[in-house]
This record gives sequence, structure tokens and C-alpha cells, in this order.
Amino acid sequence: MKIAVLDDYSDVALDLADWSGLGEVTVFRDTITDAAALVARLLPFDVVCLMRERTPMPASLIESLPNLRLIVTSGPKNASIDVAAAKARGIVVCGTQSRKTTTSELAVLMMLALNRRLMPEVASLTAGGWQAGLGRDVAGLTLGLVGLGNIGGQMAVLGQALGMKVIAWSRNLTEHRCAEVGATPARSLKDLMGRSDVVSVHLVLSDRTRGLIGADALVAAKEGQVLINTSRGPIVDTAALLVALRRGRPAAAGLDVFDEEPLPADHPLRDKPLIRDGRLLLTPHLGYSTEATFRLFYSQTVEAIRAYRDGSPIREL
Repeated sequence: MKIAVLDDYSDVALDLADWSGLGEVTVFRDTITDAAALVARLLPFDVVCLMRERTPMPASLIESLPNLRLIVTSGPKNASIDVAAAKARGIVVCGTQSRKTTTSELAVLMMLALNRRLMPEVASLTAGGWQAGLGRDVAGLTLGLVGLGNIGGQMAVLGQALGMKVIAWSRNLTEHRCAEVGATPARSLKDLMGRSDVVSVHLVLSDRTRGLIGADALVAAKEGQVLINTSRGPIVDTAALLVALRRGRPAAAGLDVFDEEPLPADHPLRDKPLIRDGRLLLTPHLGYSTEATFRLFYSQTVEAIRAYRDGSPIREL
């Protein structure tokens, strides 16, 4: 089989799993967004291995790849694959398991780094200076969670462990779910924005959540608020956020996800004054990017390819 492993930014796929005996494995470290170029790249392959949603697989792409027989995605689901289009052509689509704690760990890291002014203080020391300002304790602050699913629930527990009061909001949030993790329900998104010292977003991207954190929500931000998004970029309106940051509310933001990934070099979010002042922290979608997670992804990807080759049961999407 000819196997394509896509979007291996960190160049680790071949090190974290044993691909021997499967066939001809080609690893691509870059992401192609041009449709024609992507078809040309993938045309020879029988198997395409995806790293989450880095390269979408819509029907138009699937229908242009006559040799394709198997798609394996990391993680148990992938909304960027047109599974119906694949199945209509007899292409098997399957996924792997995923680890559940990596994103909440990163969100807490970003919360602490922004509140304690970690990046500007590191920059000051690196430049030959010393302390350049004062950070803020998180103990005693209010953590507002937009979404209280698996990751939001973890954040509630972690926030309380740091001495924070936790409130939460989502359209379908129940008092029962809040009680399970020790959170207090907010009356509305604006209510949560107005009461929270730190806001962390933990929602699935959908038509209902796209642009949810927009100008109306941002204008309600509490003075000194830190906003963190480790979920999906389009949930926060980027243009509105930049305007709001320059006005001082929220006071700072940490973003691990973006409308376009990888983030273009000339993107407006690469705002040097905001970054230099420690008011904007950007990370390259690290929420799930850990060694243990990728070892699980790639080892189970290999298992899925072997199972398909051998005619054994396979975990289909």
C-alpha cells in the first residue's frame, strides 16, 4: 500500500509508531490548502492518515482520489471528513482514541502565564533587565467557563484547586451539571463576561457557536479580564477581539486556536505591541500536542492500517 501521513508538523510520526511492513509510507510536514495541489499530492495513495482537522477531506477531494481506500484520522471523530461521501465510494473511514486532559492543562498554563505576566518578565530578563511589572494571583478570582463538557468540567476542578470561584454558561447548561463539578450557573453569556476575571472557552464549533464571543460579549468584559480560547478559533471573533484588546477590555487574551492554521506570518493577530506587553499570548494549537497523545494517535493509526490490510475488525467512524 501507498500510505500518506499528513501534517506532521513536528516530524515525529515515524518515531512514535512502528510502520514497518505496511507498505510505502510518505510523511508530509506541511499543509496544502490549494485544492488542485492537494489532489495532485494525494492522487497516488491508497491510505491517507490525518492529524485531526489540519487537512479537511470534503467530498470534492475524496471524489478526486480514485486510488483511495482507507482514511485514518487521529481522534475518535473528525468533522472535517465527509464520511458519507467516503462510504459512498466504498472508502473505509476510521479513527483512534484520544487522551482527555491535555487541553485543560494548556488552558491553565495560559491562564497562569498571562496573569503572572510570565512572557514579558522572561523577555525582560533575557534582555538583561529584571522585574518589569507585577503579576496577579489567581486565588480568589472568578473563573468563567463558556462550556462545561469534559474539558470545561476539568477546568472547573482545576480552577477550584487554585482557589478560584467557578461560574459557567452555555445554551444547554443545567444546574445538575454545574453541581457535578462545583460551578455556579451564570444567567447569560454577558453575565458571565461581566463577572469573570478569567474566561476560558470550551465549546464545540458549530453554526450556533461560530462568532459567539463577538463584540457584544467582549464589550461586557470585566475590567482586568483574561480571555482564553483553546477550543476552536472561529468561536471568538478575531477582528472584534483585537479591537477590544486595544481598548483594554479584555485586558489580555491567550489563543491556542485560529480561524486559519497554521497562522499566516502576516496575520493581524501577530500584533507585536500586544504580544510584547504580555497582553496577547499565541500558541500554535498545542492543546492536544503532547508526546503521549501523539504516540497514542500514531500507534493506533498503524494498528488500523494493519487491521484493514488483514481484514480484521476496524473502528469505523
